[in-house]
Amino acid sequence: MSKDEHINESILSDEIKEHQKEARIDHMTYLPDMEVLESDVMERVISAMESYDYEKYTAADVLRAIENENRTPEDFAALLSPAAMPFLEEMAQAAKKEKEKHFGNSICFFTPLYIANYCENYCIYCGFNCHNKIKRAKLNESEIEAEMAEIAKTGLQEILILTGESKKMSDVTYIGEACKIARKYFKVVGLEVYPMNSDEYAYLHKCGADYVTVFQETYHSDKYETLHLAGHKRIFPYRLNAQERALKGGMRGVGFAALLGLDDFRKDAFATGMHAYLLQRKYPHAEIAFSCPRLRPIINNDKINPMDVHEAQLLQVVTAYRLFMPYASITVSTRECARVRDNLMNIAATKISAGVSTGIGSHAKDVEDKGDEQFEISDGRSVTEVIKAMENMGLQPVMNDYIYV
Repeated sequence: MSKDEHINESILSDEIKEHQKEARIDHMTYLPDMEVLESDVMERVISAMESYDYEKYTAADVLRAIENENRTPEDFAALLSPAAMPFLEEMAQAAKKEKEKHFGNSICFFTPLYIANYCENYCIYCGFNCHNKIKRAKLNESEIEAEMAEIAKTGLQEILILTGESKKMSDVTYIGEACKIARKYFKVVGLEVYPMNSDEYAYLHKCGADYVTVFQETYHSDKYETLHLAGHKRIFPYRLNAQERALKGGMRGVGFAALLGLDDFRKDAFATGMHAYLLQRKYPHAEIAFSCPRLRPIINNDKINPMDVHEAQLLQVVTAYRLFMPYASITVSTRECARVRDNLMNIAATKISAGVSTGIGSHAKDVEDKGDEQFEISDGRSVTEVIKAMENMGLQPVMNDYIYV
């Protein structure tokens, strides 16, 4: 069975397969409310991915890439190839050296806060999708403040605000108010919400947001179309260009990720890296970050196999990112277990979440646990426990790495 067949058979219910037969909007055509950028970044990323033949690389190519001081896209391609698998130890040692050169032994801490889980998209692998029968909820301003106040007691100074992708239920003003509240408690505020136009990003930046993370999920447009059946997220180019619109809106940082396991992970990881690389060259001031999420089980669907990308392949992707873009931040989320996260933080990653819940309303005692989770987490350690783990490895927990003057 091919990888595409495995994905389709393992996570598509009969209801979804029937829905796929219905007429749907063109996933490559912008909707009327979507800003169109005059940019060639998407075309260059997709062209690079489509021409990427990872089978052509040899052990010599990999060793040369490891030894190079300033690595090129061609080196990055070699590091993601199957030929690199026997050299994971060498890649890990080189990645650790690069990390320590640019970041020392510091590890940045943050936690996500899910303030709403309403969604208008039909993404078949996501627990928030609009056809999944889960408990929906949205925190009001007083509940958001109570949650943030409780999180701040842990000593964390950075928060990532998340919503489901419903502009109707979580409009830009609502997210902006959450950013304003966050500024009262945290020094760094990130967003992982639905893609927006550059003027909307500018508004959220004015409200206090520092950076935006967008998961492209997969850069293969045909596979993307089969996984995103309805909603604004179905429009492939609008999502892919979200980071550039965020930078045009004044955000100082942008994050990139593919959901590893949805499609050919090597090509998706290569496209993710090239996307970040091209935007860094176009916007030299931008702070670049990577996430490396693997598929996790979701509520009402236990057929998703989170092991399609194994730990060795995850290590390959993380170290390849570090070697290709040594200044970039790399986050490993609670999709991974404590052992995997700790190992990756020691080798190549620089940012870790702690005290995590993907449900709606689960930190403050006086806020009811209102909404179901987006996915199952694998590392449920508290902030104190993660800090202790980092210190035991000789790493320095850092709560804030940015100062406004």
